[in-house]
Amino acid sequence: MELRQLEYFVAVAEDCHFTKAAKRLRVAQSGLSASIRSLERELGAPLFLRSTRQVELTPAGRALLVEARRALSATDAAKDAVAAVQGLLRGSLDIGALQCLPGVHLPAVLARFADAHPGLEVSLRHGGSGELVEQVRMGRLDVAFVSRPVRLPDDVTVTPLADEPLVVACPLGHPLATRAQIDPGELRDERFVDFPADWISRDLADSVLAAAGVERRVPLEVTDVHSLLDLVTFGLGVALVPRSFSGKTDRVRFLPLAGAAPSWQIVTVTGDPTSAAATALLHEIKAAASPSPVIATAAH
Repeated sequence: MELRQLEYFVAVAEDCHFTKAAKRLRVAQSGLSASIRSLERELGAPLFLRSTRQVELTPAGRALLVEARRALSATDAAKDAVAAVQGLLRGSLDIGALQCLPGVHLPAVLARFADAHPGLEVSLRHGGSGELVEQVRMGRLDVAFVSRPVRLPDDVTVTPLADEPLVVACPLGHPLATRAQIDPGELRDERFVDFPADWISRDLADSVLAAAGVERRVPLEVTDVHSLLDLVTFGLGVALVPRSFSGKTDRVRFLPLAGAAPSWQIVTVTGDPTSAAATALLHEIKAAASPSPVIATAAH
């Protein structure tokens, strides 16, 4: 069994298509197909159910996929380890992140990191937490900075990064804006601005309000922090947001929740094993981490 065969197998399993996998790997489809057939003969079991329209993994294929990914990750980690000993980081580092990370200015960190490791090609993509965790699990991202999901795959490594409370964001002229703190139950009649229903921060806000007996309306859904705060600024709704959002604008009033405020947890998710490049970036992130901004209690 060769690593090249495992690489071809994983690509076909992810794309569910021989032609697409061959194109992504920049190899001839005939060569890729022959390699997969050779692997099946060696293992004594079919790995794919082939039809004219699609390709599906067999039970044997699903079992191999887990180990194939692990083997390829271990090979990459071995190459990285040798490079690290030589004081070099080469290849690529694929990063996923939420749009807003508390305590860390990711662009500044990445700029320093890229300058320190010119032989490393760094890429970044934004997305939702669930999507980014899955990309790490599939080996398409080396590291992701996400909200901590309720359930995490077994084949990733999770490390806490930041932990901060949710607060209420409301317009400056809102009747609640002069309050020192707000009980969640007082938001019963409010209209809300929030992120989509499958985002972790939305789930956390839903749970806080449900515990207070609040059935809320969310007519305004957005996928970025600045749009959310703009909608709140112009009086189109209120929002429950992480405390660090208070450092992004002075046109919104941010108020603590009464009682034990629930925490929004940010974690780093890496593959198992973690690549040398991802490990180096996490050291840089840790060194650059700073406390989240403190909310002033005086009215704006």
